[in-house]
Amino acid sequence: MLGMLQFGYNTGVINAPEYNIETFMRDVYRYRYQKDLGEESAKLLYSFAVSIFAIGGMIGGFSGGTVANKFGRKGGLLMNNVIGIGGACLMAFTKVFNSYEMLFVGRFIIGFNCGLNTSLVPMYISEIAPLNLRGGLGTVNQLAVTTGLLISQILGIDEILGTDDGWPILLGLAICPAVLQLILLPVCPESPRYLLITKQWEEEARKALRRLRASNQVEEDIEEMRAEQRAQQSESTVSMSELICSPTLRAPLIISVVMQLSQQLSGINAVFYYSTGLFMTSGLSEKIAKDMTIGIGAIMVIMTLVTLPLMDRMGRRTLHLYGLGGMFIFSICITISFLIKEMTDWMSYLSVVSTLFFVVFFALGPGSIPWLITAELFSQGPRPTAMSIAVLVNWLANFLVGIGFQPMQVALENYTFLPFSALLALFWIFTYKKVPETKNKTFEEILVLFRNNNGRDTT
Repeated sequence: MLGMLQFGYNTGVINAPEYNIETFMRDVYRYRYQKDLGEESAKLLYSFAVSIFAIGGMIGGFSGGTVANKFGRKGGLLMNNVIGIGGACLMAFTKVFNSYEMLFVGRFIIGFNCGLNTSLVPMYISEIAPLNLRGGLGTVNQLAVTTGLLISQILGIDEILGTDDGWPILLGLAICPAVLQLILLPVCPESPRYLLITKQWEEEARKALRRLRASNQVEEDIEEMRAEQRAQQSESTVSMSELICSPTLRAPLIISVVMQLSQQLSGINAVFYYSTGLFMTSGLSEKIAKDMTIGIGAIMVIMTLVTLPLMDRMGRRTLHLYGLGGMFIFSICITISFLIKEMTDWMSYLSVVSTLFFVVFFALGPGSIPWLITAELFSQGPRPTAMSIAVLVNWLANFLVGIGFQPMQVALENYTFLPFSALLALFWIFTYKKVPETKNKTFEEILVLFRNNNGRDTT
């Protein structure tokens, strides 16, 4: 899970030191060109530092299927940590070399690392998990992301590393999860599904399963994999064009893409990237705004822990509907609080409460379910390619929110969250009409579901 912790850490780490990074960019510009960098230009450079992370993520995520098939799930993750270490070092030495270009390159490389993680980690987890624990273990993905977010927010406060001298260290600490995973991952087994279905190494798959299940009774798992293998003989290596053109696979692919969009275009990254500024806009002091940002991280972790047992009890579809519905209601509340904040002082606190509940409902469903369900909707053959497409879409939407939120905020002012409200309503309708329930179903049963009724399950 350290790969997803890396993703969470680097998503949140850029938020708190916004002012310090902009000051650094102005200083470097003044030193180089003997003239001042305008405030708008500094904000544009900062937005570029935020969003180039997502460009790297798109490329990394899209490479996930190729890397997973060529090097294996575990092998791909091991190789990826070397890339992560390189990106972290570049960010850490940005100030030493007085170069904001190093920050951009470092953010791009760490983005590539995180993109590859978001493709490989959910795939690996879904393939090693027993059927009855797949939902719970899939949610641990999101727990790792939220823990990374919280750590970055705590370390980013003024008293720790949110200072002019501390922010390069704050960004450079991304080296820690990469090094730790590089040390710990070799003791983990490779995905048995990859070993048996992709590599045809049955004995190696048995050994891996015995270690994962802590039991010699692995025949049931082997038989399930063999059934999946037989069903997938004709599409053992599914190309992107085959995946898009196949009538059976097109429906789960569309669902996967829309689920990824429902996560990123819900408005949550506007909160992650810009929450400190958002709270200050609603009338709070900078100190309280930064404390509230840490509160968001803490709530994400707590709510993800609450979701763990619910995932295999209530099911993916139900939780996603609750999550999107709650986010829709509180996005409207955020807009109302912005509109009437000038009338009364306490309205700024309605904005904070609405934002916190917005985050609560995100953690309930859209936070973890899109990563989990994409891996569940496809069998072994098309899964890596499908994960690549879904993750590419996720990162593309992430980039659009990262680069577009501040201009949108300037254009729409108090109505900034209304476009997200409209999208949340559309995603709720799509989930209700099209998304099947996948809890406690084998990969083969899910595939049959799409063959029989084109993805709509009434259970």
